[in-house]
Amino acid sequence: MTAQERFQTLLRDLFEFDCADLDFGIYRIMNYKRDVIENFISNDLPNIIKKELEQGALAEIARAKEALENAKKKVLETLGEEALDEEGNLAENFHSTTIGKEYLEAQKKATGFLNIEALETNIYNHLYTFFSRYWQDGDFISKRRYSKKERYAIPYNGEEVYLYWANHDQYYIKTGEYFTDYTYKAPNGVIVHFKLRQADVEHNNVKGEKRFFLPRLDEIDWDEAARQVVIPFEYRPLTAQETITYGQKNQQEAIIAKAVTEIPKRLKAADALVALTAERRTTDKGETVTYLEYHLRQYTRRNTSDFFIHKDLKGFLSRELDFYLKNEVLNLEELEAAGEGLSEGWFQLLRLIKGIGLRIIEFLAQIEDFQKMLWEKKKFVTETFYLVTVGNVPEVFYLEIAANDAQWNEWEILFHINEEKTNLFTTGKNKKDCRVTFLKEHPTLVLDTRHFPPDFTDRLLASFEELDEKIDGLLVHSENWQALNVLQEKYRERVKCIYIDPPYNTGNDEFIYKDNYQHSSWLAMMNDRVALMKKFLKIDGTLFSSIDYNEIAALKNLLDMVFQDGFEGLITWRRRHNQPNDRTKMIGLVADYILTCAKDSRALKTSGVGKLDLTGNFSNPDNDPRGPWASKPWKVGAGQSGTRYIIVSPTGRKFEEEWMGDEETYRSLLADNRIIFPREGDGLPRKKYFRHEREEEGQCATNWWEHSYFGHNAGANATMTALFGEKNLINNPKPVELIRGVIQVAGRIVDMVADFFAGSGTTGHAVITLNREDGGRRKFILVEMADYFDTVLVPRIKKVTFTPEWKDGKPKRMATQEEAERSPRIVKVIRLESYEDALNNLTFDEQSSQKALDLFPDDYLLSYMFKWETRQSETLVNVEKLQSPFSYKLHIHHDGESRERTVDLPETFNYLLGLDVQTRCVYDDGGRRYLVYRGALHNGRTVVILWRDITGWKIEDYEREAAFVAEKKLTAGADEIYVNGDSRIPGARSLDPLFKERMFANAEA
Repeated sequence: MTAQERFQTLLRDLFEFDCADLDFGIYRIMNYKRDVIENFISNDLPNIIKKELEQGALAEIARAKEALENAKKKVLETLGEEALDEEGNLAENFHSTTIGKEYLEAQKKATGFLNIEALETNIYNHLYTFFSRYWQDGDFISKRRYSKKERYAIPYNGEEVYLYWANHDQYYIKTGEYFTDYTYKAPNGVIVHFKLRQADVEHNNVKGEKRFFLPRLDEIDWDEAARQVVIPFEYRPLTAQETITYGQKNQQEAIIAKAVTEIPKRLKAADALVALTAERRTTDKGETVTYLEYHLRQYTRRNTSDFFIHKDLKGFLSRELDFYLKNEVLNLEELEAAGEGLSEGWFQLLRLIKGIGLRIIEFLAQIEDFQKMLWEKKKFVTETFYLVTVGNVPEVFYLEIAANDAQWNEWEILFHINEEKTNLFTTGKNKKDCRVTFLKEHPTLVLDTRHFPPDFTDRLLASFEELDEKIDGLLVHSENWQALNVLQEKYRERVKCIYIDPPYNTGNDEFIYKDNYQHSSWLAMMNDRVALMKKFLKIDGTLFSSIDYNEIAALKNLLDMVFQDGFEGLITWRRRHNQPNDRTKMIGLVADYILTCAKDSRALKTSGVGKLDLTGNFSNPDNDPRGPWASKPWKVGAGQSGTRYIIVSPTGRKFEEEWMGDEETYRSLLADNRIIFPREGDGLPRKKYFRHEREEEGQCATNWWEHSYFGHNAGANATMTALFGEKNLINNPKPVELIRGVIQVAGRIVDMVADFFAGSGTTGHAVITLNREDGGRRKFILVEMADYFDTVLVPRIKKVTFTPEWKDGKPKRMATQEEAERSPRIVKVIRLESYEDALNNLTFDEQSSQKALDLFPDDYLLSYMFKWETRQSETLVNVEKLQSPFSYKLHIHHDGESRERTVDLPETFNYLLGLDVQTRCVYDDGGRRYLVYRGALHNGRTVVILWRDITGWKIEDYEREAAFVAEKKLTAGADEIYVNGDSRIPGARSLDPLFKERMFANAEA
């Protein structure tokens, strides 16, 4: 392979040419433009290099080499072969000859330089060496190099301590359950799941750091009723025996090849086998690729490449190219030997390598920046629904609720209401009446608006004044960075307490990292998310993060970087209630840690730190009307000073000591029955303190949190089992008591709590519990991306809202009236478009792209191609389609398949604006539907937003609308009025440009 061919092969790798079988994400885009890119690699690039070599000083160098060859030929022909030695040196006795002088002059000019072919090879070798340093499995990254000489430049501005990692300037994007678990639907309707399980291979039995996806063949399962195949995988290094089996090269391909053969052998059902072995496509060679083989490749590639998106690839590679040229290409000794006359050739060579390098960087950066734009753009709300306790639903809706069997069936499954009253599910005439009565008697029943038609939801929401004030919880199904990005305008500086429980990066948990970059992958993931979380915090807000020993040092350094001097402490929480007995370990692990930081420590101290509930033994042996009490010595402790005087006990015993207060204070306390003498009146005096007094004060938290008060892992699992009647529903949930303690110490007044790694929803559970205990109105935001958002988190919030106590998945008792009144009123649930959804919804304008390519071939190809051709894609906000806002559709991946769904443009725009919704009402004007939001912005300005379908409208339609809006006074009192599309409503402006502007704020669109 020549140097040119080797570099072209590398470029094809950089442009993902080995991924023709992959049709997800960025691979769809690269496959679409494969011919254009191939032409650039095969034709344009070599032509540019050849053209440059024929110009300027490099041409002079080439001519000098050619002149030397001609002079050499003349010497040999005229003076004979003995005139030159093997190295081309002229014999001294010929130096004075005319031909000899010509040869020496030509040799002097050509010394130190290569011929054209060698120069070309040199250029390709340098380009290959440079770009190969930064590319690995779909990512641009500074790969480790083993050299005594520094090979990379790290930006540093003189900080005392500077935290840096390999992916410092990149987004970590491999966070979706869509990656770890993969689902496809076969043509016969069978669903096939690839599920990632924790590896259980002993660590001393694995070789090397590279990990692979291996199917757990003995655990493959076929569910006949559900028509589903589940194929478990583990992701781990190979054992010694597996290394022998799969060889040293292309091991994942060897694993796939074996899996394609072995997996079908584990199944007997005909439908299951068809789902695996049916033909998906044929290769160029006519070979069959089955559904199983095709999706195994998708799955493994999806999980082992493309971990990062560079935030500034062009700047990064350009700086690195300069560094490389100065340190690796520029040779001062050879430059000096060449002399002044031909030194310009060296600089032209440098400029040529840099010029070609920058062109390639420009092309690569276009692709990376396009992905970055898709990552950074605010994502659409793809679904919105509400969970409303029926006690907060006007009774006018009760008959409709009573008639909705889907809702009652859910209540039967979740709440087991059929065990309390069986006639709720009979076919008798009085069933509706019984159900209405049941609704009135059970105000914490949680109504899910998904079970009702849109008209019902519209009327229900319209019945609430100050809608957002009544929403006590927000559940977001989304990757957490995307959720933070969408929610930041609305919740900026509004959250008092953030608790997160990120993956601990143990190497055997749910965190997927790039091989050999375990810790830098984790830091890249955490850095951007924590930085965004800080924006959500109030000035006196605090962030608490659980962690274990694996990443505690990295997390502490990261929090110091983000919060600067805001570190408040390290809490050690004993998570195990039993003593470990592992003889293989010197130190048994019984504790995890919680790092806490304040956004502004001074503001936190000013507003007041929170206190825990009082602990201690209180009783009332003397029936004091003030309630239970405890006592403490009146005598001062060791090392303390007090007031000395004599106290006489009821038995006549005299004590002359230093006391906590003066004699007058003592007599006042004695008269108030606040002094007791233990041991039947013969002991030293003690001062009473009452529980109700201390409860108001609380007690300061320490940095040691004992499991007996703050819960433990076994107790958290028991809570989940009690709620759902099923063991091991989710791995390592946190106990409610722990999060309850976090919320209590976060501040005296905590009005909003957020958890952006929500897991099973423990934080929401803790907020509901605490509100019921003390009557608070804390709100919560929970963000989770996993599939168990629907199967665990949402059902858990419903169950805990219904009643606080459960056993074996059934209620132990009903909520009391006070608990019902203190329960969540409305919990809002939204789903967001994912980054993968955005990629999969790109469409290309082929017609205009060819015209642009013909007119501006270089600039268009290198800089504008992707942006221009995809500009009309719905995921990038197709403004023309905002005319019909209730039918704006995207293909959304959910429940294992991609389906076209109508996205919620109005809710999306509300979050882009940061609107606090006061009312949401629907109006009808002769069949025209108007969805009208009224609310307020952070600056206090009142906003009205009108949504309607204006497809095909003419002037008279807009005039009719203006009259209708005036008649209904829909915009009365508003400071700002927005409508989709055009209008003739006085004071209104189109929201279309603002929608796009806000969608791409901080993202280059």
